[in-house]
Amino acid sequence: MENRYGRVKAACYTSNVAMSVVGNLSPLLFLTFRSLYGLSYSLLGLLVLINFCTQLGIDLIFSFFSHKFNIPATVKTMPLLTVAGLLVYGVWPWLFPDSVYGGLVLGTVLFSASGGLGEVLISPVIAAIPSKDPDRAMSRLHSVYAWGVVGVILVTTLFLLVFGAENWQWLALLFVLIPLVAFGLYAGADIPPMKTEERVSGVLRQLRQPGLWACVACIFFGGAAECTMAQWASGYLEQALAIPKVWGDVFGVALFSVMLGLGRSLYGKRGRYIGRVLTLSAVGAVVCYLTAALCRQPVVGLLACGLTGFCAAMMWPGSLVVATERFPAGGVFIFALMAAGGDLGASVGPQLVGIITDGVMASPAAARLAADWALTPEQLGMKLGILIGMLFPLCALPLFAAVWKRQKQKQ
Repeated sequence: MENRYGRVKAACYTSNVAMSVVGNLSPLLFLTFRSLYGLSYSLLGLLVLINFCTQLGIDLIFSFFSHKFNIPATVKTMPLLTVAGLLVYGVWPWLFPDSVYGGLVLGTVLFSASGGLGEVLISPVIAAIPSKDPDRAMSRLHSVYAWGVVGVILVTTLFLLVFGAENWQWLALLFVLIPLVAFGLYAGADIPPMKTEERVSGVLRQLRQPGLWACVACIFFGGAAECTMAQWASGYLEQALAIPKVWGDVFGVALFSVMLGLGRSLYGKRGRYIGRVLTLSAVGAVVCYLTAALCRQPVVGLLACGLTGFCAAMMWPGSLVVATERFPAGGVFIFALMAAGGDLGASVGPQLVGIITDGVMASPAAARLAADWALTPEQLGMKLGILIGMLFPLCALPLFAAVWKRQKQKQ
C-alpha cells in the first residue's frame, strides 16, 4: 500500500524543497537589493513579515474552511503558485525597473501563499499514507526542508560569487525548476484521502478541547525556538562575536540548517519516544541559547548557534506527531491550526529579539553597562536578545515533559 503512494511522497519532498527556497531567498538577497535598488532595511524586513503574514493567513483560512476546498486539486496545483511567485519576483525588475519593490512584494505574496498551502497540506498527505512508523515518516519529510535550506544557501552564495549580484534574477528563475518538478510529480500521483470537517461547527467543537491548545502551544514555542536562532545566527555572529559576514552566513545559518537536517534525519531513521526526544531537545536548546548569549569566544558561539539547530530539529515536526496521535480524526484542520501556531511562533520569536536589541541600543543605561563590559550597545543588545530567546525552549520544557509523562503512562 505504501508503494502505491511513492510518487506523491516524492512530490511532497520536492514541494518541501521549494518551500525552503521561498522561505530563505529574500533574506539571502537583502544586501543585493539594498546595493542595487537602495531599499531601506525597513522595506527589506517587511518582505519577511509579508511572507509570514501570508502563510499565517492561509493557515487560518484552512483551519476553519478546509471543507470548502477540493483538497487533492489544491495539493496538485499548489506548486504553480510557487512558479508564478518566483517568475514575478525575478522578471518584474526587467519589465518595470521603476517599481522593483512592488514586484518583490507581489512575488512574495504569491509564493508565500504556496508556502502556506504547503505547511497545511503536505504534512497531512504524508500522515494519510499508511506507514509502519508514521512519526518517522513525518520527521523525514521535515528533514528534507532543512537540507533544502542548506542547498539554497550554498547555491545562492556560489551563484552570486560566480555570476555577480547584478544577475540575481537568473537565480530566482533557476529555482523555478524545483516547483515545476513538484507539479509534474503531483500530476500523475494518487493523493490519499484526508479527513476534513464538514462545517465550521465541527471546527468550533474541536477548539473547545484544552489538549488541542496545549499542542498549539508546543509548536508555538518550538517554532519560536527554531526560527529565532535561524533568523539571527548570521547577524549575531557578525555583530556580537565579530565573525566576518561570509563566515557567519556559511558557518552560522548553513551549520544551523545542517544540524537541523541531521537531527530530523536521525529521528527519521532510528527515532522513538517523541516525548522524551522533545524534552531532551528543549533542555539542549536552553543550554545552547545560554552559551551563545554569554560566551565571548567566537568558535564557541558559532558551535552553540549550530547545535541549537540539532536541539530544535524535532520541536516542530515532533509537535505535529504529538497532535496527530492525540487527535487522529482531526485531519487537515489539526495540521492547519498547528501550522498557524508554528508560524506565529516563527514570527514572534525573531521580532522579539529585534525589539530587545533596538531597545537596549537606545538606552543610556545600557550603553554605560556595555562600556563596563567592553561591548558596544549593539553587541549587548544582541546578546540580551539571544538570552531572551532562551525563554522559548524553556517555556516548552514543561509541555514536552507532560507529553513524555503521558506517553510513559500509556506504555
